[in-house]
Amino acid sequence: QVQLVESGGGLVQAGGSLRLSCVASGGTFSSRAMGWFRQAPGKEREFVAAITFSGLRPNYTDSVKGRFTVSRDNAKNTLYLQMNSMKREDTAVYYCAASKSSYSGRPYTGRDEYDYWGQGTQVTVSS
Repeated sequence: QVQLVESGGGLVQAGGSLRLSCVASGGTFSSRAMGWFRQAPGKEREFVAAITFSGLRPNYTDSVKGRFTVSRDNAKNTLYLQMNSMKREDTAVYYCAASKSSYSGRPYTGRDEYDYWGQGTQVTVSS
């Protein structure tokens, strides 16, 4: 069973930066596609960013392109999301997700493509 624990959320002013981390345990991190999703109050959970098992081919939702960067360190079983030039609309609970072990060569953007989820970390952007 894979367990995911996010950290790094908090309160930041618009234009500021945060870096989220997600530490995985209980499985083979390096073989899994990984992703970040977020859920704002009253809204559905939405895709933010994804990365393949090898760290190549990052994929982003349009609203964060050029501002967010997803990366991973397979030696540390850790996924990252660097968030820069943050906006109020980035306010949400951010979730880390892991796919089944598959060595897939493409990033996964759909919620149903992920089998494991973290508990989430709150990110609040103030004006």
